[in-house]
Amino acid sequence: MSRACDRRHHAAGPPVTSGSVKALPCTGRYARRYARLVTMPTTASAASAFADVTASDSALRRFLHGLPGVDAVGLEARAASLGTRSIKTTAKAYAIDLAISMIDLTTLEGADTPGKVRALAAKAVNPDPTDRTTPTTAAVCVYPDMVATAKAAVAGSGVKVASVATAFPAGRAALPVKLADTADAIAAGADEIDMVIDRGAFLSGHYLKVYEQIAAIKAECGDRARLKVIFETGELSTYDNIRRASWLGMMAGADFIKTSTGKVAVNATPANTLLMLEAVRDFRAQTGVQIGVKPAGGIRNTKEAIKFLVLVNETVGEDWLDNHWFRFGASSLLNDLLMQRQKLATGRYSGPDYVTVD
Repeated sequence: MSRACDRRHHAAGPPVTSGSVKALPCTGRYARRYARLVTMPTTASAASAFADVTASDSALRRFLHGLPGVDAVGLEARAASLGTRSIKTTAKAYAIDLAISMIDLTTLEGADTPGKVRALAAKAVNPDPTDRTTPTTAAVCVYPDMVATAKAAVAGSGVKVASVATAFPAGRAALPVKLADTADAIAAGADEIDMVIDRGAFLSGHYLKVYEQIAAIKAECGDRARLKVIFETGELSTYDNIRRASWLGMMAGADFIKTSTGKVAVNATPANTLLMLEAVRDFRAQTGVQIGVKPAGGIRNTKEAIKFLVLVNETVGEDWLDNHWFRFGASSLLNDLLMQRQKLATGRYSGPDYVTVD
């Protein structure tokens, strides 16, 4: 095999397609290295397996730019076709409860108060006070200074506390500041950290800087908190960049990859979420490591949420149909899910004020 072929497939990693994962098309030391990755069980060990391609900016750039290009038309067409699936009766009831259990109920406003956070936490623990069979949400997501308040409010419920950190939502701060932000949130009791990447560095091609920051935040989290890495897909401009960011985040040790902050015009879409689902599927096929996905922002009603669950089921399968591996970053979504749940149970809708989170 030629050196060019060896280098090309080292750069590309596994072929990433909208179908099943294909075998590497040529052999050699890099193909053998990818084959060995299958036995690696943790994000830390997966990250170490990519040490050679993260040794320098140029090596990392070759790897990321060697990933197969995204067929935008095909991606959007598949996402749209999966969105036409009809889910009815008992399947719909199951999907609604599953979606509720996957919500990171979120308040990220400058006007947040302890009272507002406690009210949100109460909603997360007991979404429908008239029906105790309603599942709790997965987590409450707040700023670091509200973590202790949220933690106390959800104590004993199983609801996690997630905290945005690392200079959310812009991500424009020095690494020591980001590390301190993360450490403060964990010390206050955060179970999960939602960090934002430096999009300016990524778009400038400084991939190693972004990688090293993610790896440093992951090291700060250790075993104390799971790490979600936010790409802000609406600012990455292209599907190719979203694929590159997905692999960069997973290689650096992310436990979840997340679309958006919810603070820009374009947030989670079926197409960008499908692309990220394909990335985690292919990453697990090559490393044995499973990574979660979190679409955030813009998912407001039950119909949209079910479309995303169909994407999950059809792309990565049942292994991801659990709130340990898939989340919705949302707040208003819960209201509509509760209204639809009540409609299925009683045959009538409650008014939106009855189920409001605010």
